[in-house]
Amino acid sequence: MSGIALVTPFVDTDADQLSFALGHPAREALAVRDLTVDGIDVQLRLLGASHQVFAGPVGETVACLPGVEDGLPDTLARGFDDWDYRFEARVHRFTAKEFSAEVARVRCLADGPRALYGIFPGSPEAITALTVEREDAGLSWRTWHTYPRSRRIVATRTSLEAR
Repeated sequence: MSGIALVTPFVDTDADQLSFALGHPAREALAVRDLTVDGIDVQLRLLGASHQVFAGPVGETVACLPGVEDGLPDTLARGFDDWDYRFEARVHRFTAKEFSAEVARVRCLADGPRALYGIFPGSPEAITALTVEREDAGLSWRTWHTYPRSRRIVATRTSLEAR
């Protein structure tokens, strides 16, 4: 599956505007991919400059959320029912050449049956990408939010494991 050209007004956002929330209700999505990974229903959602993942008991939102000003945690661990949830986020800054190469790499990673990525107006390097994989005791997903003007990429990794 190749990237989806997203139809949305151009909004100049950056990595430091992202917030994190668990249990946030579904927001209006620009694109959605429903999957079942090893018996677990997963929904990948592209939002305007952000994402949501619903998997098992977890609803994860990384977005520019009104009223949520805490930003992204470096790491967060929580228990949900019989599941262990772990979230990690990193912000990487690149030179122009490195940024283009990294965006191309991410697009390749997100061009598969368990992935979704969208290309935002304004730059072919302005993307949000999500991938999900089966793990021994559950699943994991990775996301990337790219910001061409600042040449920064927010990369997250989440695991959801049965206890």
